[in-house]
Amino acid sequence: MTIEKSLLAVFSDLEPAADAIEQLRHLGVHDDCMNVISGVPVTEAMLGRPNQWTNVPRLAMGGAILGFIAGLFLAFSSPTSYEIQVGGQGFAPVPVAIVVVFELTMLGMLLSTFLGVFLDSYFPNYRPMHYVPEVSDGKIAVLIECPQADEQKITDALKKLGAESVQMAEAQHL
Repeated sequence: MTIEKSLLAVFSDLEPAADAIEQLRHLGVHDDCMNVISGVPVTEAMLGRPNQWTNVPRLAMGGAILGFIAGLFLAFSSPTSYEIQVGGQGFAPVPVAIVVVFELTMLGMLLSTFLGVFLDSYFPNYRPMHYVPEVSDGKIAVLIECPQADEQKITDALKKLGAESVQMAEAQHL
């Protein structure tokens, strides 16, 4: 049984953090054992990491389809429920139906996207989280979970690559 340690390395810039992630891969640390904490949005490509998988596009498409079906239902079933003949117009006026279908399609997509992002980000989160005050000052932190036997090797490698500090990480209730 190996004991896992959580190390927290703080970098002043993005480039040394990206180099450190690459070096950690060479040392045998898997991408699932690394987490980047940043105060600014950092894409996976900027750090050379694999893209994260998310369900948000599927949920958005599902919401758009449901909104489209609801729009069709309202635009074309209402005239059959309340028949009012207006001289010379079609049974279901198409220009009005286009607006209703479009608006309900976009509303369905918007609501399902919001719900998907909300659920995908595990918000609200009641677990203890790692908080690094330096991140608020513009620094980049890399949280690494590694076996205790590799702790010194990883710490030395991170310091060589420009880490301002490498220390044990503690989860805090905020």
